[in-house]
Amino acid sequence: MSRTVYVNGEYLAEEDAKISIFDRGFLMADGVYEVTSILDGKMIDFDGHMKRLARSLNELDMATPTTDAELEEIHRKLILANDVNEGLVYLQVTRGAADRDFVFPVGVTPSLVLFTQTKNLNNPAIAEAGIKVISVPDLRWGRRDIKTIQLLAPSVGKMAAKAAGVDDAWLVEDGQVTEGTSNNAYIVKEGKIITRHLSNDILSGITRGAVLRFAREAQMEVEERSFSIEEAQQADEAFVTSATTFVLPVIEIDGAAIGSGKPGPVAKRLREIYLDESRKSGT
Repeated sequence: MSRTVYVNGEYLAEEDAKISIFDRGFLMADGVYEVTSILDGKMIDFDGHMKRLARSLNELDMATPTTDAELEEIHRKLILANDVNEGLVYLQVTRGAADRDFVFPVGVTPSLVLFTQTKNLNNPAIAEAGIKVISVPDLRWGRRDIKTIQLLAPSVGKMAAKAAGVDDAWLVEDGQVTEGTSNNAYIVKEGKIITRHLSNDILSGITRGAVLRFAREAQMEVEERSFSIEEAQQADEAFVTSATTFVLPVIEIDGAAIGSGKPGPVAKRLREIYLDESRKSGT
């Protein structure tokens, strides 16, 4: 069956959905996006995603297409229309359609697109096995704190990982890990959770914020600072977080096993806590 999608005020079958060839998202990657997880038919941390969306739009001086209440209604209608019990809602806002020019157009109506993906997010098999990653240079632009649709560099990183026969890549700049291709990166040393501090260099992950809050509430020690691949290889554990993977253990980096080479207790416990709390707070 065809999915129902939302494009600029209309709910359409996906094969009938159209965007102008002059849309600046298509021509210039001039847009931002958010991804909201769905568990048991409920949205996880919707308010957090809307706050980050507003920040991204503001940082790029881009108009807000509609209200949070209207966006919530669109999300719920798509979840219902597509019968999504577990999966994702992707939302994308671009500056709109205008004749090609590097200078931002004035008075253009933003484009708003949403669609769903049914996906097994709570995948116990991959969580039990853990993932392997390689390191690659971080080739992205300098404002990674804005969740833009400029995703070519992360895609190149994921393709490098695929070619190497592993699951993902961690991005490295000036000898330090910034983040994963589509996730935040962590290591664990002597029970302490270490992850890069927030700045323009990384995205302020919504899942990151929740996981660190839950960790502190569980009396786990958290240190926000940079770390190298070499330090990560010598850690007791490593893991990533994102809206599409929740908390996912990393068991190998650049061919070196992390700790025992199996998912560690801290990552496992954080995943359990995150899933339990998300199910209770989902809307």
